[in-house]
Amino acid sequence: MARLLLPIAAAALLASPAVARTPDIRTEDVERFYALYDAAGGKPTAEVLQRDYLDKGTPGLKEFARLRRITGERIAAAIAQTPKVYTDARDCAALLPKITARLSASLTRLGEIYPEASFPPVTLTIGRSRPVGVANATGVYIGLEALCAWEMPDPDRENRFVHVIAHEFVHVQQPGAQVEDDKASVLHASLLEGGAELIGELMSGSLSYKHLLTATRGREKEFETAFLADIDKPAMGSNWLYNGLGTPENPTDLGYWIGYRIAKAYYAKAQDKRAAVKAIIEMKDPKAFLAASGWTPGMRF
Repeated sequence: MARLLLPIAAAALLASPAVARTPDIRTEDVERFYALYDAAGGKPTAEVLQRDYLDKGTPGLKEFARLRRITGERIAAAIAQTPKVYTDARDCAALLPKITARLSASLTRLGEIYPEASFPPVTLTIGRSRPVGVANATGVYIGLEALCAWEMPDPDRENRFVHVIAHEFVHVQQPGAQVEDDKASVLHASLLEGGAELIGELMSGSLSYKHLLTATRGREKEFETAFLADIDKPAMGSNWLYNGLGTPENPTDLGYWIGYRIAKAYYAKAQDKRAAVKAIIEMKDPKAFLAASGWTPGMRF
């Protein structure tokens, strides 16, 4: 995937205030957006979007706008270019009560398996149709309309929101995900993404990149042998991460899946599961972690 979700893990670390120990999931920006959208017959002006939506938004919306250069003008242009994205997103907005209830339970689960977890807010907003979201130490910021339109990971919208946001919330916890490094290796980036996949699965019950399970079935050793030859290459521009939408024959973002399998091998091998969760989240040395995992290409669990 062409970095729809990350820089998520590469977002700059910002000064973070004290955060609560319980989930804080904010959705009021979505309600305000659709009030303006309806009042304008589905065509709010750039001026109205800037003044009455962005400028009056929650701190999370303002931070998301700052990080991803979201302006009233850019939202208005996106509505004009892809109106269906914004009309379809209403269906996802209608699911927010169910999504927030399930997500709250998933984030609570993180605190149980990783007592060191921090709980900055999760803010769901409406943006400029991309990116899906960003995450850093200050929270998780999701463009509801973008995640609603991104059907590839899971066609079930409610499941998609819960599992993708759980994955992103793990990035909030990872020290390695707080440093922007365009020279990060394939192995390092894959372990950050794969670690978020495994911990997200423990939290929510499933993966965010669920489609890769089907795409790789029967070809595990083939893909993983090729991956092993590239682990020292830069992740950006590689064949393993942030490299487009792909096809069933040539799936992309396989680093997420292989990193997940390495983390899963580490977790399965560990006698102390809580210590394993901590090691996966706080991983400092990718090569040492790989060696400790016992993972080999094509291994079965």
